[in-house]
Amino acid sequence: MIRATVLAGIGAAIPPRSVTNDELARTLDTNDTWIRTRTGIRTRHWADTGTSTGDLATAAGARALKSAGVDSVDLVILATSTGNQPMPGTAPEVATALGLGHVAAYDISAACSGFLYALSAAAGAIASGVAERVLVVGADVWSTRLDPTDRSTTIIFGDGAGAAVLRAGDAGEPGALLGFDLGSDGTGHELAQVAGGGSRERGSGLPARPEGAYMTMQGKDMFTHAVNRMAASSEQLLGRVGWSAADVDWCAAHQANIRILHTVADVLGVERSRMLVHLDKVGNTSAASIPLALTDAAVSERVKPGDRVLMTAFGGGLSWASTALRWPEIDVMEITTEI
Repeated sequence: MIRATVLAGIGAAIPPRSVTNDELARTLDTNDTWIRTRTGIRTRHWADTGTSTGDLATAAGARALKSAGVDSVDLVILATSTGNQPMPGTAPEVATALGLGHVAAYDISAACSGFLYALSAAAGAIASGVAERVLVVGADVWSTRLDPTDRSTTIIFGDGAGAAVLRAGDAGEPGALLGFDLGSDGTGHELAQVAGGGSRERGSGLPARPEGAYMTMQGKDMFTHAVNRMAASSEQLLGRVGWSAADVDWCAAHQANIRILHTVADVLGVERSRMLVHLDKVGNTSAASIPLALTDAAVSERVKPGDRVLMTAFGGGLSWASTALRWPEIDVMEITTEI
């Protein structure tokens, strides 16, 4: 019998510095109304000098461990596109900072779909018996990769980390991950990317371009793909777990843009009021967005034990993923800005 993977704890962290739309409007051709009406974002948090992705991941991971009531795991998986350095991965640093000893630890790079990809990898480790408990963290510090003159990206992205502790359990118990739908399409890899710093640029024989260090994004195309891919992936996942759209109490979709969330809801036939929204407070936090939204909703008691929760994400790559569970009885705490 295949062992199920069960959510046992959740935690989150954001950096203390809050950046408002009005602050961005001082240096960009924009204003608060323009940003809010097009994205739904009122503020985002950016890391201060000296704060890394690993620092945020460690803070969120510590809170997830506390939420689960454990001090050890067998594996740490960190979903991030903004690791502390290109090599090695950041997950071993996080595991050491958390005092987890010599456990297995590795990074996953799947952009905004990273957290759900990491959940899938954790489920595989648990099902195969490689691990009894896994700490999954989604963390990104995109503020270090934003061109401050580029309105299309600077107004959208924030920094943060969200984490979950998963354990082996039974498929019928609350918190069990009921299935996954994963996909990718490499023909769209240029729609959202940091082009510089990798082997393609370094092996081109051409000098590195300073702008290659920044994220670029083709917003209109990403909008269309995000809606289509998240809706189709969600429908596939719902069919696999035997739910209809009416069965979904809450949808935790990647927090990219309020219009994307509403359109996905409309396509799926889920009431817009059932879409969790956290981006208004923190912006698009990439791999951290789904666990941040879930933590916020659980703390505010919008999501309650027994609720049926659909999770779906879309990001660069292109990549997409979906999973679902019935929310368990777990200890949750306020999202902390202590890092």
